[in-house]
Amino acid sequence: MQIHFQEFQLPSSLAAPYGITVSKEGEVWFTANKGNKLGKLTADGKHTVIDIPTKNAGLMIITATTSGEIWFTENQANQIGKRDETGKIMEYPLPTENAGPYGIAEGLAGTIWFTALLANKIGKRDPNGKISEYDIPTPNSYPSFLTLGSDGNIWFTENTANKIGKITPEGKITEYVIPTPNSGPVGITSGPDGCLWFVEINGNKIGRISPAGVLTEYLLPTKNARPHAITAGFYDDLWFSEWGCNQIGRITIDGEITEYPIPTKNAEPHGIISGKDGDIWFAEECGSIGRILSSK
Repeated sequence: MQIHFQEFQLPSSLAAPYGITVSKEGEVWFTANKGNKLGKLTADGKHTVIDIPTKNAGLMIITATTSGEIWFTENQANQIGKRDETGKIMEYPLPTENAGPYGIAEGLAGTIWFTALLANKIGKRDPNGKISEYDIPTPNSYPSFLTLGSDGNIWFTENTANKIGKITPEGKITEYVIPTPNSGPVGITSGPDGCLWFVEINGNKIGRISPAGVLTEYLLPTKNARPHAITAGFYDDLWFSEWGCNQIGRITIDGEITEYPIPTKNAEPHGIISGKDGDIWFAEECGSIGRILSSK
């Protein structure tokens, strides 16, 4: 596979880009953690800055819905936020105080799901605005990322519990233990093979779990790569950020791994997403948005 890197330097108002997503129109959206703003980037590198009403909100993960909304978590403000298609920003406080919202994803029937790191809960917001919270069976599991599975359930990582969790639309939770001890799962996504793929930031592996709960792990070539986030690609593959070694990795559904060094040193890659055209976009906490143009 031939690849080419592009990097777009951002202004200080969009400092520390962290989470990233692509809208249904193909626009790249991201959270600026230190800038406390949302950013939008076009394919030619033009950026737009969107203010957040709450100061020091602690913006983390962001996701685009099928209806055109942009949802994001405000970790420090204990809220989840939404930008609707008219451009209006709305914020919704969580029922549990100091819940620490982090991951966020769209579920079935217009529901929005999120993780509450500190409260040890999975949350759901219905289209009518009702927020429900579900306790995770394992205490202090530190739920991180989550994603909609091919089975219609929401799957999530339990960073300190060393487990992958599954929650049904009705709120029933099942947990699966990862074979590698203290692996530290973080990012998770639904793969092109119908399975869930996740990264092990401490285990230095990429994991795969089938909807039936069968787990497989793949060791990364680079030691201490510290993979953080993962997204499904266009060619029966997945792409992931390697925060510890300044690389972007690719794994096929057959388990073949390739790693690509990021041109900028100490870029600190975090969020990663596949664009509508097959390009891979990722957030560099150093202050840039990266792009991989790929072709077979």
